[in-house]
Amino acid sequence: MKLVIFGLSVSSAWGNGHATLWRGLFRSLARVGYRIHFFEKNTPYYAAHRDAYSVAGARIHYYSDWQQVCAEARHELDDADIGMTTSYCPDGGKAAELIWRSNAERSVYYDLDTPITLSKLSHGASIDYLPHDGLSNFDLVLSYTGGEALVDLREKLGARRVAPLYGSVDPDLHCPQFPRQEFTSDLSYLGTYAADRQDKLEEFLLRPAESLPNSRFILAGAMYSPVLHFTSNVRRFEHIVPGQHAAFYSSARITLNLTRRSMAKKGYCPSGRLFEAAACGSAILSDWWPGLDQFFTPGEEILIANSWEDSCRAVLAPEADLKRISNQARERTLACHTARARASELNNLLESCLNRGADSASVCEFAGGV
Repeated sequence: MKLVIFGLSVSSAWGNGHATLWRGLFRSLARVGYRIHFFEKNTPYYAAHRDAYSVAGARIHYYSDWQQVCAEARHELDDADIGMTTSYCPDGGKAAELIWRSNAERSVYYDLDTPITLSKLSHGASIDYLPHDGLSNFDLVLSYTGGEALVDLREKLGARRVAPLYGSVDPDLHCPQFPRQEFTSDLSYLGTYAADRQDKLEEFLLRPAESLPNSRFILAGAMYSPVLHFTSNVRRFEHIVPGQHAAFYSSARITLNLTRRSMAKKGYCPSGRLFEAAACGSAILSDWWPGLDQFFTPGEEILIANSWEDSCRAVLAPEADLKRISNQARERTLACHTARARASELNNLLESCLNRGADSASVCEFAGGV
C-alpha cells in the first residue's frame, strides 16, 4: 500500500510528540510492505532542532513553499492508495483539497490533537489545519483520543467514519537501560511547557520537591519560563533528544505523566510517553482522566495522583512495590501498546476503508475503549 502523508514534522521531536509516534509506525508499516511519503514544511523552528534527517520506512519530502511542492505532491498522490493530512499540518487545508482532486483511492484525516481541535472549535478560533468545511469529505477520520471526542468529530465537524488510533511505543528503541547518573531521580517529568497543565506540574512535582528535600526530581522539556522557581533538588533539562529517552526513563524510579486540561476532560488520551516510560521499566504516576483504566489498571500497573500528597507517597513507596507496578505495566505495554500493534490496527482500518463503497463509508464508527 502506498501512503502519502502531509503532517507537522517527523524530522524533529523537539516539543513535538508527533515525530516519535510516526517514526515507530513507519518502521512497523514498512515491514509489511508499505511505501510511505511524508511531506514536511521546512519551518525554521523544527529545522533548527532537527534530530533525524531521514526516517526508516519513509521518504521525507521537505518543502518551503506550498506552490513549489504542489506538483511533486500531486505526482505522489496520483498512484497512492491513501492520501492523509494531520492536525497541525501547516498546509493542511490545501493538502486536503489536493488529495481530493488527485487520483488517490481514499482520503484520511488523522487528528493527533483532537481535544485541542475541539476546544478551538468551541471557542470559535481559527483552525488552519482543517478544511474550511470540516471533515465530511474524508473517507476516514482517525483520532489520537477516543471516547466522546469521536462522537464530537462526527457531530461537530461532520466526520462520516471515525476510529481511534492511540499512541504507541517502539520497544526496539524504548527498553530498560542502565541508569545514567545525570538522569537519576525519584520522580521525573518530560514534557514541553503547556499553560493548561502547568498547575499540575506545580502540584505533582514542584510542591513535592519542596516537601521532600532529600529526594531527587527532574523537569525536562522546552519552553518553560526562565523565572520558574525550583528548589535545589530539582534538576532542569531544556531538551532530551529521542536517542536518550530510554536512558532518561530507565534512570527514574517514577515517571510523572501529565495531561493537558482539554485532553483530560475528554479522556481516553494516553500520551505516547506514557507507553515509552512503561516500556523502559519506570513506574508511572499519572493524573486521572476518564478511560485511563482501559490502558493500565490503577494500583497494579500505574499510580494515580489527585494531590501533591499522593506524589509524596509515591516517591516514598517501597522499592519492591514500585518494581512490581513497573514490571506489570511493561508487560501490558509490550502486549497491547507497541508501534507494531498500532500499525496492525492502522493497516486494518485503511484496508477496510479501501474496501468500502461510498454508501457504507458514510457509517460512523466510534468506540471508547482500546
